[in-house]
Amino acid sequence: EVQLQASGGGLVQVGGSLRLSCAASGLSFDNFGIGWFRQVPGKEREGVSCISRGHTSTYVADSVKGRFTISSDNAKNTVYLQMNSLKPEDTAVYYCAACDILADLATPYYYGMDYWGKGTQVTVSS
Repeated sequence: EVQLQASGGGLVQVGGSLRLSCAASGLSFDNFGIGWFRQVPGKEREGVSCISRGHTSTYVADSVKGRFTISSDNAKNTVYLQMNSLKPEDTAVYYCAACDILADLATPYYYGMDYWGKGTQVTVSS
């Protein structure tokens, strides 16, 4: 059974930082990438970041480039999203999910709900 356990969300002021963690079990980093997408009610889901299977490449959305960094600790089967210089528009529920970076897609492919963790709320106050 695939389990992705996300943590690290919270309330932070503009310009602050948070680090999200996603602990994965039931899948191999050799076969699945892990990443994050975010959801705001009434808006389309936005893919934020993905680290590919085998951790050979990473994707970071233009909206967060230069501020967010994705990394992994294979020994802990955990992926991190370091979020710096947070803005109010970063406020969303962030979901950890299995993902893939595919050559013919501009953004990562995120697997279905069976491969998501529970969301974690990030709120950036101005």
